[in-house]
Amino acid sequence: MRTAYREHLDSFAHDLIIMCDLVQDMMSYATEALLQASLESAESALSLTDELKEIRTRCDERAVELLALEGPVARDLRQVISSIYIVEDFHRMGALAMHIASSARRRHPEQAIPRSLLGYFEEYGRLCRDMSNKTRALLVEPDPDIAVMLTDEDDAVDDLNDHLLTMLTQREWKYSTREAIDTAMASRFYERYADHCVNVAGHIVYLATGFIPEEYLAKREKDEAQANFEARFAALEKQFHRR
Repeated sequence: MRTAYREHLDSFAHDLIIMCDLVQDMMSYATEALLQASLESAESALSLTDELKEIRTRCDERAVELLALEGPVARDLRQVISSIYIVEDFHRMGALAMHIASSARRRHPEQAIPRSLLGYFEEYGRLCRDMSNKTRALLVEPDPDIAVMLTDEDDAVDDLNDHLLTMLTQREWKYSTREAIDTAMASRFYERYADHCVNVAGHIVYLATGFIPEEYLAKREKDEAQANFEARFAALEKQFHRR
């Protein structure tokens, strides 16, 4: 019985990796469609939607079975709960990639984004690809210390979004209203995609430690301070204690 239960958990974890790969492919195709005004790339991204829904449904069924029939405890329960949230984050990431691909397809053969701004979205694509790769690595080998570092990369995405919104609202905009809307929406979609990567990393922190990221960071800082204190105390003991 326990062997079958463990196999169900492992299958659930494997499905999360498949979902991660799928949404990463969707975003790669969507970014290519946006940068190159490629109808083929847009269609490639959108064609993966049904497969993503299928895996999500399978994951939902696994979660219900594990919770209702198996009664997981402690770390196993954390794994199931964390996985449920991760599935929802991946589903939202796929939807965001789909929105970007739809925008590129809707404007084809024209460019959805002004050509002078494409460099920003190329950087968006690079950052999101890097965050997706690190998210996948965390699914394979959970590491809370690496997981909390994803916030730094999310800050770079936020900076890009803030800069583009400043260009749209506080400077003279020389392009059309339609291009302004498409640019603002696409920027928002990338920014939210990166946020969901951070969310997944946070769920992995909880899975590995039982703490949310903020609590884990506070505990880590406290443990480091205690370790430093004990090291200094041991050094003083060694230097001055007489027998």
